[in-house]
Amino acid sequence: MIPLRDNVPRVNKPYAVSAIIAINAVAFLYTVGLDPRSQAYLYHLLGVVPARFFQPDWAAWAGYPKTMGWPFLTYMFLHGGWLHVIMNMWMLWIFGDNIEDVTGHVRFVVFYVLCGLLAVTLHMAFEQNSPIPIVGASGAIAGVMGAYIVLYPHGRVLVMIPIIIYPLIVRVPSSLFLGVWFVIQLVSGLSSQMQPAHGVAWWAHVGGFIAGIVLINYFRRPGACVYCYNPDTRDYDPDREPPADDRPDRR
Repeated sequence: MIPLRDNVPRVNKPYAVSAIIAINAVAFLYTVGLDPRSQAYLYHLLGVVPARFFQPDWAAWAGYPKTMGWPFLTYMFLHGGWLHVIMNMWMLWIFGDNIEDVTGHVRFVVFYVLCGLLAVTLHMAFEQNSPIPIVGASGAIAGVMGAYIVLYPHGRVLVMIPIIIYPLIVRVPSSLFLGVWFVIQLVSGLSSQMQPAHGVAWWAHVGGFIAGIVLINYFRRPGACVYCYNPDTRDYDPDREPPADDRPDRR
């Protein structure tokens, strides 16, 4: 299922989400201008290679420079291809603005980075000997999706389901879409343990999603969640009317 849009209105302009997308876009355009050898070097230098941190002797032999840990931040802003970066940024754009409404701009950035850090931490726990560099914003964005399912389980997502030639476009509950997505990541992560090598950081997705579910409870601002789920009415909970110059942007 490919999400097209959600129906939860945004209240404020998503400055933090827009800035993160812009940084990812600039970083990706820089990498596509490199030759394959330079690209690989960049991914190994600024991406997270689990064996680099769990096997220091091997890392020294392989020529990895000593680091203060900056790959755990920079890996979130690198991507391995056009489809990788487009899908990640599209998911962030769809779900991130509503989370930024609740956290505020600066707190959203901190929340996003923490989700990315916890995501790669879980991946490393399962892939300690992997020499494959992990790059991409998927783990941090999974945290955004985890926060979304907590705050907006009543929301609905318009999705496209590719069926041979004619795509099926349907509207599904956000809890169903995100729940299915999480189960796929978890099952894929468990299946990957039986494979010697794989190219998707499934456990980072799982870790980021769980991190988002937990952390959003500490990052949400009291009274800021205008359209959050109300368990009593099972609908939106507009507990305050947004100012006249700050009406929701409906998408």
